[in-house]
Amino acid sequence: MKFQVVDNSKSIESDILVMTIFEGEKTSDDTANKYAIEEDNFKGKFGETYLLHTYGKEPYRKIMILGLGKKEKFCPNKFREAIAKAVKKAMQMFAKKVAFSFEGIDFDYSEQFVMGATIADYKFDKYKSEKKDNSIEEIYVQADEEKIRKAEKIAAAMTFARNIANEPAQFATPSELAAIACDLGLETKIYDREECEKMGMGAFLAVGRGSAEEPKFIHMKYQVDNPKKRIAIIGKGICFDSGGLDIKPASSMLTMKDDMSAAAAVLGIMSIIRELHPQIEVHGIIAACENMPGCKAYKPGDILTAKNGKTIEVDNTDAEGRLTLADALCYACELGVDEVIDMATLTGACMVALGTHASGIMGNDDNLVKTLIDTAKRSGENFWELPLWDEYFDSLKSDIADMKNTGSRWGGASTAGVFLKEFVKDVKWAHIDIAGTAFLEKPQKEFISGATGAGVRTILKYITEV
Repeated sequence: MKFQVVDNSKSIESDILVMTIFEGEKTSDDTANKYAIEEDNFKGKFGETYLLHTYGKEPYRKIMILGLGKKEKFCPNKFREAIAKAVKKAMQMFAKKVAFSFEGIDFDYSEQFVMGATIADYKFDKYKSEKKDNSIEEIYVQADEEKIRKAEKIAAAMTFARNIANEPAQFATPSELAAIACDLGLETKIYDREECEKMGMGAFLAVGRGSAEEPKFIHMKYQVDNPKKRIAIIGKGICFDSGGLDIKPASSMLTMKDDMSAAAAVLGIMSIIRELHPQIEVHGIIAACENMPGCKAYKPGDILTAKNGKTIEVDNTDAEGRLTLADALCYACELGVDEVIDMATLTGACMVALGTHASGIMGNDDNLVKTLIDTAKRSGENFWELPLWDEYFDSLKSDIADMKNTGSRWGGASTAGVFLKEFVKDVKWAHIDIAGTAFLEKPQKEFISGATGAGVRTILKYITEV
């Protein structure tokens, strides 16, 4: 899909011209008003469409009138969803060239236009023997050229991340993630098991012991001269989570290839960062492994020693993500960065609390957390702050180690956050739990089922606005 910025969408030769209308209003096209509104009583409710053939009298073969709903309820997020609906409708018609003409919209829609169209156009059909070629080739729009091009890059990073997260675990192994990282053209270091042992990463390595796949600790680095800030972004990289010896029920394992969605997001972010030229130093970090119940698997009751020397009693082997993140956080804090942001499909508790429409966020710096929440809102994502109170640590107390890796089921997302906080030192930090938003089991708004690329657009916007 190519986005072409034009002065007048209505003059472009295309298969479909999409015109928008608010509920109860009319378009600027008399023919559309006559047939759609006056004769067929088209109301313009949100997401409704009406098709009208031009019979060769216009450069475009058909007009699609797209309802935007009530004007007082309209916002950038609604705009993005509406564009996605129009694009999906055009794809059903196998349209190859689609032009858009907007009326009465009082905000800059450039970024959300690209997001809506790109998200709607996505499909993961790599493993299908028969593929349906219904993608739109060219889209014409009157918009801000610079913002369109930037949004294209961010949307491409989302697609990159979604593709990796949608891959089956047989493909997206720790070694494959490492290979992808090495191909991004950044300064990249891959640490193997022996090197991680020398660094004291006992928590991370324990999780990967039960798998035949070798663990890989990935560190990508984007550098600029005189950076305004230094940031480390960590993505949980459990390439498959069986639960380990505390094995999951079969039905709960069906989507566990998605437990590396945050790692895929970090790879997506780092894949495009050079093209966006942010004036900050960015480190992308992934502790990649599988959590499997092999003969060398770590066991409930084991005592692990993390990179910072803190000891952890294993209460449940299915609380593995926080163990890999513990060593990754220690590593990141030693890089001399100003901020550390970790993303993870970490807790079912967060999904219970917030569902599939919002990610949980918490951290040790109010300004960082609030800035990320605001950035997410402007990007089209929802972050909701959860408490990080010291009291949550009470249920993590161990009689024989510094802490356990799980505590009470009550307040589970915050308890996991408090656990992670134990491995953060002398740096501003935010933790984003994308358990509910990273992978959808059924279509939701503009997304099809599967990986969503959660976190990519928010973090890239945050990075580029520093």
